[in-house]
Amino acid sequence: MNNEFIKALDELEKTKKIPREVVFDALEKALIKSYEKNFNYQEHENEESHVEVKINRENGKITLYAIKTVVEEVEDKNTEISLEEAKSIKSKYTLGDKIKIEITPKNFGRIAAQTARNIVIQKLKDAERDTIYNEFITREKEIITGTVQRIERGIVYIDLGRVEGIIPASEQIKNEDYSMNKRLKLYIKEVKNTPKGAQIILSRADNALIKRLFELEVPEINEGVVEVFSIAREPGSRTKIAVFSNDENVDPVGSCVGFSGNRVKAIVDELNGEKLDIVVWSKDIKTFIANSLSPSEVVAVFVDEAQKICRVIVTEDQLSLAIGKEGQNARLAAKLTSWKIDIKGLNQYLEGYEDESISVEFDGEVEFLENNGIEVRQEDKEKTFDATKKQSQDDLESDSQEIENTEDNNEIDDIEIEEDNEIENIITASDDNTESE
Repeated sequence: MNNEFIKALDELEKTKKIPREVVFDALEKALIKSYEKNFNYQEHENEESHVEVKINRENGKITLYAIKTVVEEVEDKNTEISLEEAKSIKSKYTLGDKIKIEITPKNFGRIAAQTARNIVIQKLKDAERDTIYNEFITREKEIITGTVQRIERGIVYIDLGRVEGIIPASEQIKNEDYSMNKRLKLYIKEVKNTPKGAQIILSRADNALIKRLFELEVPEINEGVVEVFSIAREPGSRTKIAVFSNDENVDPVGSCVGFSGNRVKAIVDELNGEKLDIVVWSKDIKTFIANSLSPSEVVAVFVDEAQKICRVIVTEDQLSLAIGKEGQNARLAAKLTSWKIDIKGLNQYLEGYEDESISVEFDGEVEFLENNGIEVRQEDKEKTFDATKKQSQDDLESDSQEIENTEDNNEIDDIEIEEDNEIENIITASDDNTESE
């Protein structure tokens, strides 16, 4: 090798992003294999190698060494050297020492060079594969821009530059256009290290794509001033996103929408017209549920926090809006809040209660019915009362149990005190007897 080879390695490092040292290491190992194969070292292939190769990093000079053990009588000239010969090299050598002897052959010929070349090429491929994998594994769960390359068997192949990513059918948006050379923003869902190289699984349907797009377009989200609480999505059709602000002076919805709607418009355009509902998350679950049903206006919300179910009342003119086309708005609201939501029109609810097709199931319904001029049945009035009474009874039983436990502990303490006194009396009596003796 010469200086031109060293320059070529430098260029390879720049263009292929493969460290120079990786190439040198691969080449040294390849030369060892070639030498062992072509110069009667095959029997040592599965053992620790007795050959060492050093390549000068500055000028490319290759030097081969045989590592031999000093012995009394040589049985294998490739791995052993006699004590007499060792002392002729350096007098301090003794039996069992390891000696490194240069054995660079003058005819390290074409076969050896070809073998080394093949191994180096494979090592370079492996190194490049690992480099690509390491680059993309750090970008997993992030967003990336790619170009549609082709579609085969329902899988969309995306050109990401140094590597090709795929969008499986399950991660595609139904009816989305994946025409050749179209540029798309994609979510890196998973990066796998396979024998054939890094496999990049991309997604256009994942909820996380929405969050990453908002982080890209909304500085307040990227900086953590505004945060995304939850996302519910039916890819290609509609998405609901709940946000909140950590700064009372910053409007979370306004930040996401942007001036004249420019921020949200950029996201909608990237999603090819997918509708976006941005709502405010609230610690008060009733408020959050009401917000989640946007754009409809809610009259009342009754909740059962233990079972995470609720009943929502809206006026009749808002009912279809609250439920949405084919139930989509209600369905997305339920996913966004993780609550089961039952939506009733106001008149439907009041009339349903009067004809007994609807009963009181939630706290607050009795007062709501009475405020709307409905006479509440006695058994429904007692439901809330019975629940309160049961809670009070539970509290009393709990207090009573604590008192009993305290009394039991006091009795135990009294017994222990009495036992301690008896022990002290026994010890005192024993001491008195000892003194008398």
